[in-house]
Amino acid sequence: MVRFILSKLLWLVPTFLGITIVTFAFPRFLKGDPVLLMAGERGVTPERHAELMAQLGFDKPVILQYFDFLGNLLQGDLGNSLVTKKPVLTEFLSLFPATIELGFVAIVIAICIGVPIGVLAAIKRGSWFDQISMSVALVGFSMPIFWWGLLLIIFFSGILGWTPVSGRISLMYYFPDVTGFMLIDSLLSGEKGAFASALHHLILPAVVLATIPLAVIARQTRSAMLEVLGEDYVRTARAKGMSPARTVGVHALRNAMIPVVTTIGLQIGVLLAGAILTETIFSWPGIGKWMIDSISRRDYPSVQSGLLLIAAVVMLVNLLVDLTYGLINPRIRNK
Repeated sequence: MVRFILSKLLWLVPTFLGITIVTFAFPRFLKGDPVLLMAGERGVTPERHAELMAQLGFDKPVILQYFDFLGNLLQGDLGNSLVTKKPVLTEFLSLFPATIELGFVAIVIAICIGVPIGVLAAIKRGSWFDQISMSVALVGFSMPIFWWGLLLIIFFSGILGWTPVSGRISLMYYFPDVTGFMLIDSLLSGEKGAFASALHHLILPAVVLATIPLAVIARQTRSAMLEVLGEDYVRTARAKGMSPARTVGVHALRNAMIPVVTTIGLQIGVLLAGAILTETIFSWPGIGKWMIDSISRRDYPSVQSGLLLIAAVVMLVNLLVDLTYGLINPRIRNK
């Protein structure tokens, strides 16, 4: 198991270096001069422009700028925002809990609904439930997040008035930001109705964000279960008179979960990408909205470091998924 873990960790090094190149290059493809955007309506003289370019290091060749970026990164320095002047890492860490909370609730919804639907669809293959559930899953997978989000806002917020349109909690509540997770902080505050308000604000954007992962997980679970249910050991278990629940739950589902776990891990990246649109639609103060604002302001340090941190999170999740393989199926870690 130790050798299996070390092999996975070694692969992170070249992957991470490749990501640094991509995240460094991306902001430089954006049109616009960050110095002019910083100056705003006040404008800037050519001399002041050259001075600011030198201060920010933008007057150096691109390759030297990359090595400066890499050197600072190895020292834990991700730079300061050109707009707020605050350290990028500080801003990221202050906003990331909001995205984690939204993404965690979304993936829980996707797993708790998608896996049972996929299992039942496989057991009842060809039935009306199988056909309807997989058709709905296909529609959910094809649904653009921004369009789906606006539809739900119009229906549940505009017409029915059941959910708020934006934000994380009602403005009438104010309490210290202890953990950054609104559901936890609202409980710790002890204010009556605060937790219900936080949950009320969270449910609609979480459902929107969970739609695509839910559809993918449901379809993948069904496919994996159909393959496993046809194996000899499952037929043998049935022939021995083992109950259907035990046959499916113990023998079939556990072996079918390996590709499903892969899918769930890959959906973390989808969640982070979808969070950008979801947070923008619902004015959710997380890293997705922060990244959109940073791109529009050509805030190079925030964009490149934000992308790098997001990629690091995805890499960590994929590593945990790989290690989970070894726990589910011991044969994998011996390869």
